[in-house]
Amino acid sequence: MSTASKVVLTVSVVLTLSTVAGVHLKQAWDRERLREGVVRDLERLQRKKESLRLLEEQKVLTRQLEEERRRQEAEPRPQDT
Repeated sequence: MSTASKVVLTVSVVLTLSTVAGVHLKQAWDRERLREGVVRDLERLQRKKESLRLLEEQKVLTRQLEEERRRQEAEPRPQDT
């Protein structure tokens, strides 16, 4: 086998191995990003549920406050003389 053919074979093998390794690393990176996306989505849903819970709590408290104010306004006030 001539020197030129050995060089071509070596370069071909190196390029092939580099390509395979690069594709493998890219796939691993993509899989990790997909997992992170799922985790972010779950965290976002949890924050949304918490926000909705707080909103409902605020609505209940607002209704209670308004009711209390209406009761206070309806009570007869003693006149200062």
